[in-house]
This record gives sequence, C-alpha cells and structure tokens, in this order.
Amino acid sequence: MSSYEALAARYDALTADVDHAAWADYLEKHFARCGQPIHTVLDLACGTGTMTCLLAERGYETIGVDRSADMLSVAAEKGRQVSGIPPLFLQQSMQELDLYGTVDACVCCLDSVNYVTRPAELLRAFRRVCLFLVPGGLFLFDINTPEKLQGLDGGIFLDETEDTYCVWRADYSRRSRLCTYGMDLFFREEDGLWRREGEVHQERAYTPEELTALLQEAGFTAVRQHGELKLRPPKPGEQRIFFTARKER
Repeated sequence: MSSYEALAARYDALTADVDHAAWADYLEKHFARCGQPIHTVLDLACGTGTMTCLLAERGYETIGVDRSADMLSVAAEKGRQVSGIPPLFLQQSMQELDLYGTVDACVCCLDSVNYVTRPAELLRAFRRVCLFLVPGGLFLFDINTPEKLQGLDGGIFLDETEDTYCVWRADYSRRSRLCTYGMDLFFREEDGLWRREGEVHQERAYTPEELTALLQEAGFTAVRQHGELKLRPPKPGEQRIFFTARKER
C-alpha cells in the first residue's frame, strides 16, 4: 500500500500532540524577519492541510501541495471551513511542483524534506521551489537530524486512539542512510470489528552541510540553520533543525 493511503483519515488524530499553532507562530516570526512583505504562502507537502488552513485563517493566501490524494481529500474538507479566502490545494510531488504564479514564501513542515530520499530529486525539488518564489522570497523547512534517525534504529513505537492502533518499527541502514518505518495499522469499523492495513515509509538522513550545498546549487542564498522552533542556531544534540534560505533578488 502506498504511503498515507490507509493513514490519511486518522493522521490528525495520531499526530494530535503536534502544536500546530506554535509552529505557525514560529513561521510568522521568520516572515516578520524576512525584510519584505509575505502575503502568499506555499505549504509544500501539506498533508491534511492543517498548517495551510491555519495560515489562511491568519490572513495569508495559501496553496497546499501534496502528492497524496487521500491526504488532500482531508485537506480539502478542512479548507471549506476556512473563513476568508480558502486555500488552494494541488496534487503534486515536490519535484514536479508547478504553480500558476509566484509566492512570497514556501514552508515545508514536519521533516517532509527527509522523505525525498534521493539527493538528485531533492535538488530538483529545491529548484522548483526557487523558480516559484518571488525575488528575495523565503524558503523555510525542518529536518530530522541524522543523529535522530540513527537513534531510532531497532525501536518499536505505538500510537493509538479509541478507534485506531498504530505500531511501527524503525530500521536504519548506515550504508544507504535510510530510516525505514514499517507500520501496522488497525482501524475499528462501525460494526466493532478491526481492519488491518500496512504501510512503509522512508526518510533519508541528510547532513546540514549537504542540505546547504543543495540549496545553494538550487539558487538560494543566505542559508541559515536554527534550533527546534528557535531563532538561534541549533545546539549540539538537537534532533530537529530548521533551515531558512532566500531566493536571490
């Protein structure tokens, strides 16, 4: 089964611990430091559209892009509840990003960059983002660090709600630098019986130096690293790093 096909309908419940409002506050801090107005925002790999809709509620014109039709189906339903200008949702991969015009900023949240497991494909994605940003536009994303992904190796993890049970195992390969998550998902149906599905996800361990080089090759300047939801540089041992980069004016 393709990634997120089974998970989409229950994704929000299983990720309820993510403080999206705090993430949106953090994004807006960077918008304010950008040095030019931010009105239109692309949410790349938007998933179920929580951040896309939250930013739209805060007054931005938003576009959500994701490759999963199942995730976008959930996002579209959320978008219909947004007051003001509803988000536009498009089904595209990062590498095939194709917008109707330019945007002032692009955000890519929750380690979605790690899911592009081939460096050449990630470079292509970065180039597409750069193409559709206005001159001086801001690109902001976060990654799981190599240390975090390596530390997950062999771990077994559990997430559950009243009607969903998700158990997953992480296996990290030092040779390929891929962390593979094998997921078993159990969903309780209306008749009380449980249905089982399986999914496999992979993340690549990119070093900050690799990502900086890829961003620069794609045409970005002023590449900066930040600690998890912090404006300062990352500290040793932090498991999530945020990157900001600007399209050359």
